[in-house]
Amino acid sequence: MFAEDAGLLPAESFTRLLDSVRPDPAQFQPLAAQLFREMNTGTAGRISVVLRHALKRFNGGLFADGSALDLDADQITSLYEAAQYDWKAVEPAIFGTLLQRALDPVERHKLGAEFTPRAYVERLVLTTVIEPLRAEWAHVRAVAYIHARAGRAADAIAEIRAFHRRLCALRILDPACGSGNFLYVTFELLKRLEMEILDELTQLGDRELALEIEQFTVHPRQFFGLELNPRAAAIAELVLWIGYLQWQARAAGSAAIGEPVLEKLDNIQCRDAVLAYDGEPQPARDEAGKEIAVWDRRSQKTDLVTGRQVPDDTKRVPLLTYVNPRPAEWPPADYLVGNPPFLGTARMREDLGDGYAETLRATYAAMPESADFVMYWWHKAAELVRAGKAKRFGFITTNSLRQTFIRRVVQTQLEASPPLSIVFAIPDHPWVDTSEGAAVRIAMTVGVAGSHEGNLLEVTGEKPQEDGSSQVTLYTRVGRIQSDLSVGASVRAMKALASNSGLASMGVKLHGTGFVLSAEDAAALNQADGHEAPAVIRPYMCGRDLVQEARPQFVIDLFGLAEAGVRKDYPATYQHVLLYVKPERDSKGGTPDGAAYAKLWWIFGKPRQELRRALVGLDRVVVTTRTAKHRIFLFQPGSTVFESEVIVIPLDDAFGLGVLSSRIHVVYSLAAGGTLEDRPRYNNSVCFDPFPFPACDAAAQERIRRIAEELDTHRKRVQAQHPGLTLTGMYNVLEKLRGGEALNPKEKQIHDAGLVSVLRQLHDDLDVAVFAAYGWPATLTDAEILERVVALNAERAKEEASGLIRWLRPDYQNPGGAQGQQTALAVGGETEKPQKQRGGKLPWPKTMAERVKAVNVALAGVKQPVTAAEVAKAFARVKAEDVGEILETLCTMGHARRGKAEGTFLP
Repeated sequence: MFAEDAGLLPAESFTRLLDSVRPDPAQFQPLAAQLFREMNTGTAGRISVVLRHALKRFNGGLFADGSALDLDADQITSLYEAAQYDWKAVEPAIFGTLLQRALDPVERHKLGAEFTPRAYVERLVLTTVIEPLRAEWAHVRAVAYIHARAGRAADAIAEIRAFHRRLCALRILDPACGSGNFLYVTFELLKRLEMEILDELTQLGDRELALEIEQFTVHPRQFFGLELNPRAAAIAELVLWIGYLQWQARAAGSAAIGEPVLEKLDNIQCRDAVLAYDGEPQPARDEAGKEIAVWDRRSQKTDLVTGRQVPDDTKRVPLLTYVNPRPAEWPPADYLVGNPPFLGTARMREDLGDGYAETLRATYAAMPESADFVMYWWHKAAELVRAGKAKRFGFITTNSLRQTFIRRVVQTQLEASPPLSIVFAIPDHPWVDTSEGAAVRIAMTVGVAGSHEGNLLEVTGEKPQEDGSSQVTLYTRVGRIQSDLSVGASVRAMKALASNSGLASMGVKLHGTGFVLSAEDAAALNQADGHEAPAVIRPYMCGRDLVQEARPQFVIDLFGLAEAGVRKDYPATYQHVLLYVKPERDSKGGTPDGAAYAKLWWIFGKPRQELRRALVGLDRVVVTTRTAKHRIFLFQPGSTVFESEVIVIPLDDAFGLGVLSSRIHVVYSLAAGGTLEDRPRYNNSVCFDPFPFPACDAAAQERIRRIAEELDTHRKRVQAQHPGLTLTGMYNVLEKLRGGEALNPKEKQIHDAGLVSVLRQLHDDLDVAVFAAYGWPATLTDAEILERVVALNAERAKEEASGLIRWLRPDYQNPGGAQGQQTALAVGGETEKPQKQRGGKLPWPKTMAERVKAVNVALAGVKQPVTAAEVAKAFARVKAEDVGEILETLCTMGHARRGKAEGTFLP
């Protein structure tokens, strides 16, 4: 249909063919197949037996398979109706939407297939590819202007031609190209730049412009992709050719398009982008040569005793092995850009298979096991850029990039030699709103080799659009972008303090929902086992129980007991775990971790032995939800078992609760922690372990202690008086009060029931007390708080290295009272000495293009108007008039401006 409307086939010929076969649908398949064969080879002066016209040779592989679908009357009619539209100016990127909708939900999720809105694609492509090229183009134009003004037109033309040829030789790779949206948008934007270049040559009177265009042009052969889905790969190549033919037709008309219309490039490779291996995956075998099978991770069955849905262990698939696994090689490219699959670490085994996930992690030994699938692309791209094999890369990832364990991948690259720099980042950007999952948030990052500052863009406003995307308002900050995608004080440089060691921890991971009991089931099991006191059944809380309405839950905790002992002393409890936990553990026993969990099936997967030791003797502990909208700390009974989405801090002193609840700690933890979708995460290793508590006198501690006790009592009292009142609801209202927003009727009810204005005053008083304990003014901005926390951490680390450790719980952490035995826990060491700046003047570049760039860079650093002579002082052996000529040219082109005083310039 595109070929017909673009003039590559006779006008309306395909449409008439469709109309003619509507009465007899059986004719369509043989006629369409014949037409495809004719388009593949061309008719070479003969007449098409189908369209009755001579046809160009299309070739290019698109029509190499002459088969056609056998359509019924309704399908042909639908095709005929679609052909009525003008496909000449079709937006090629629409094919990505069509492909995504065609994939069934299971396949779409497995491949991480997502259609990226055009605005999002452009935002990343412009920064990754186009902006550096346009910066170079600006310098080239400036050089050409200088030559032209001096009467050297031939030199001006040669300068621009050289840049044009470099442009036409660039290679762009999308290593997860899908249906080619990123490649197409990059192609189109490069074409626009090419048109500007050709227009400049026209204005300079280039007499050989036609020959230049014929020999050099931005072409699909410059664009490469890797894609696992064969349908997407085929569409990606087609998208590029349609875009190219549209440009050719606009520039010279369809008649000027030569033969073959399409070329067979094989630039889009249908293969795995991160893992290469020999042959096809083979089933793993045990020592006896028998195939190893594992649960398919999907099939369920109804348990005959319990009636619950449990894994159907009979539905098994082979555990695959991969011969000679190795990191996949990518085609050479200057720029890497794309949107790799959104697949979290928790879903990798389920969606990719146990064998693939194990092989991938073993192949990339340097990658942390907690890394999302997308980070393998990020790692490979960063390695290529740092090695000088690519100029830049730009990827869309989920915003989990900032999470503690995932950003280790980023931190490793930023600290490598040579280092990587992130020169553009949007840490938290909305994604496409769909009905198929959670509200995903994304991050955009662009990396280059070397040490550079970057632009950090923060989303300050979002306006939903009809296609599910959002029009965003962005605020830009400039500075060195850290691994957590922030600028300013580097919380990543902070060291874990021995004073905080051995305390904060995630709660337990059950690895078996059957451990959890209702109050009724807990009482029944205790009675059946003859135990009045719940010896192995304890209260249980998840993250939502802390901030939403708490559910009365219990958990079977058999840590420290042998299987035989449980069966003997707690037979009813043993049978419950045997029926409700063991089947789930056994179904996942095909992997090393799964085998370990299956062996000790009656014990939690992660029982947190260290945390249990820290809890001994504490009637209450400080807890906070690992992931939540509001960072809230509160006391809970120490006898409770907390799930892994709760961070447990074994402190019973309200002084600790007060400091953690203060604005200082909350601001720091939000900067140090990551986010899950749109909710901040509290990771104890970076949010608690490096955080320096104030070293204050007893009076300051007592004031914080008193307010914190009142805060905790106030919240518990109003919740007890008003069942259904949640901490999330109260803090939502508190946030609106702080923002000066009006409350709706429901929020007013929450305000009155929770006495939220009192809650606000308690937090304000607590903040004043904690700021005073640190000796800091309470008027500090968030950025100033981070600067002081980072500095205080460095000071404490230095103290600890010399043997002074300010223990938070000395009775537990340092029971012997020794201060000098901290060698293993010493933090820091020698700080990196700043490099000396090179003295003297900069060398004056040899080429005009380099001189323009050097003067532009020198001017960018000035704060006050300067003369050409002053700029010239930065360079060795250069005349002020030569610098002045370049500065005048930069002003003419809008890349510099003249100062108020004559002969002065500003950036």
